[in-house]
Amino acid sequence: MNIGKKKVSFPMVANYDSVVRYFVECGLDAQFIMPPKMTRRTLEIGSRYSPDYVCAPFKSTLGSMIDALEAGADTLVMTMGLCRLGYYGELQEQIIRDLGYNFEMINLAEYTTGKNRDYLKALRRINPKMSLAKFTLAAAEGLKMVEYIDEIEAEYYRNCGFELNKGDYKKALDRFYLAMNMAKSKKDVEEGYREAKREFNRIPMDKPEQPLRVGIVGEYFTIMDPFSNLDLEQKLADMGVEVHRWMNITNRNLHYKGQKNLGVQIAEYCQYEMGPTSTANIWCAKNYAVNGFDGIIHVKSAGCTPEIDVMPILQNISADYKIPVLYLTYDSQTSDTGLETRVEAFYDMISMRKKVV
Repeated sequence: MNIGKKKVSFPMVANYDSVVRYFVECGLDAQFIMPPKMTRRTLEIGSRYSPDYVCAPFKSTLGSMIDALEAGADTLVMTMGLCRLGYYGELQEQIIRDLGYNFEMINLAEYTTGKNRDYLKALRRINPKMSLAKFTLAAAEGLKMVEYIDEIEAEYYRNCGFELNKGDYKKALDRFYLAMNMAKSKKDVEEGYREAKREFNRIPMDKPEQPLRVGIVGEYFTIMDPFSNLDLEQKLADMGVEVHRWMNITNRNLHYKGQKNLGVQIAEYCQYEMGPTSTANIWCAKNYAVNGFDGIIHVKSAGCTPEIDVMPILQNISADYKIPVLYLTYDSQTSDTGLETRVEAFYDMISMRKKVV
C-alpha cells in the first residue's frame, strides 16, 4: 500500500504531531512516521552531538529527528524560524549525516522567499505528483485542527486542577489527542473536537469564584512543549491553579495582531521589536497584570537572547503592577525536582498574598 511513498517525519513539537501527520498523509499522499515521544534518551542523544552553546530546543529536535530515522523515516522536514531556529536545519542535517544516517532533508528555511511557488517546490519534493487542490483542502483542515488543539488545551489547563474526580480531564484530553491522530477527514476532526467539548462539559467541578490565576509567557518552543518545560502547566494545575498560556500557534501565527498593533499597547515598556516573540510576551505579561492575575511565570531555554532581553521589562511590569514574576530557564540538565521546589515556593507565595488581600 505504501510502496514507493516517502516516509516523512518532523521533530516532535508539543502536541501538534497529529497536524503534521494530517498534512503529510491527507494532503501529500505520503507516509508519515510518527517520531516517538521524547524521553531523557532523546535529549541525551541530542545533547551529545550538539554544539555546546546552542539552546535546548536544538538538542531536543536533533534527538527527535534521530529517533524518527531509527523508527523508519527516510525523509526529514525541518521548519523555518525568525531566530536561530532558521539555522537549525542546515547544521542538524550535517550532524546527522556525519553520524552515518542516509536520508533526504527538506529544510523549509531554504524556501522562505515569500513566493508560493517556492513553497510548492518543497512540497513536490515529498510527492512530485501531489494534487495542489487536495493539499490546499487538507491544509485548511489541518490548520483548523491546530485551532482546536490550542482551544482544548487552554480549556484543559484552566480547569483540570478543579475536577472532583482526579483524572477525568486527562482521560478526555487523551481521547481528543487520539481522535486527532486517527482523523482522516474534516468530519473526523470536527467530531473529535465536539466530543472533547462535550466530555469537558460533563466533568464535575469544584472551582472557587476567584481561583489562583497564573499566566505563562516565554520562548515559543519551550513554553508550548510539555517535555521541554517538564510539564510546568500540569504541575501548576495539580496545585489548584487556573493556568493561562497565550503563546501557541493559533495566537502567534494564525491570528497574530502583529508588532504594530501590540506595540501601541506596550509603548511605555518597549518601542522596538526585540525578537520573534518579545513583543507578544511583553504585551501578554502586561495584559495578565492589568487583569489582576496572581502571578506570571517566564519560561525560556538557556541562551535564548530575545527572552533574556525581555526579562528586565518584565521586572518593570512586576514593579508597576505589584505582580510576582518567576523566571525559569531550561537546559538539558534541568532537574524535575529542582523545578518542583521553585514552583511550589512560588505557589506558596502567591497563595499567601491572595489571602492577605
